[in-house]
Amino acid sequence: MLSFIVPAYNEEIELPATIESIRAAAHNIDPLRGGFAVANNYEIIVVDDASTDATAEIARKAGAEVVAIDRRQIAAARNAGARAARGDILFFVDADTRIRREHVTGAIEAVNGAYAGGSARVVTDGTIPLWGRLLMKTFCAVYFANNLGAGAFLFTTRENFDKIGGFNEDFYIGEEVYFSLALRKLGRFKILRTPVITSGRKLRMYSARQILVRSFGILLHGKRAALSRDRLDLWYEGKRETKST
Repeated sequence: MLSFIVPAYNEEIELPATIESIRAAAHNIDPLRGGFAVANNYEIIVVDDASTDATAEIARKAGAEVVAIDRRQIAAARNAGARAARGDILFFVDADTRIRREHVTGAIEAVNGAYAGGSARVVTDGTIPLWGRLLMKTFCAVYFANNLGAGAFLFTTRENFDKIGGFNEDFYIGEEVYFSLALRKLGRFKILRTPVITSGRKLRMYSARQILVRSFGILLHGKRAALSRDRLDLWYEGKRETKST
């Protein structure tokens, strides 16, 4: 079985498209070979982390299993979903991210080919300002060149997830970096070339100054900056657009 784990906080706008993309991507896929199967052998688990909107209701109406927690922490949400999952291959898909069939088949081929896990390149949806496009291009060039997984989309086997102890809940941001590094100690780490599409809302809703100040602050304080939600409003204040792009 394939398990798709979707951590969510106030994602009533983006979540329907994410669930729809997962269903389209996973439809009739054989988890053993990545080809076609007779039946749909997958599950979608939405981890509702203290949402105050209709996230949980929308997830249930879409046929997803809902796990409720109250932590306001992305690492804890992903781990909660993994604990509830029954699959042999775990996919972590952010609630504002759309995937394609190539991501599912590529992940299956990777883990069947002795990769410990992996991720995919990322592009943003909608219109974003020029400074945002330049920032994303620069960040992605450096980040993926270092063979690190993007939090928007990660995959591994249940066995490997358990071996590394899941996501480190000491961290409020950057947990995907440590997750990638831990998997790389077990074996090769695969970055799929086909990009997932994730929301560009931060680049539309925040100014260049706000994003750069917060980002440089994290770089300046290093690991300590990730150990608390303090000054992480860019990630945790829950600012949302009123419609999906």
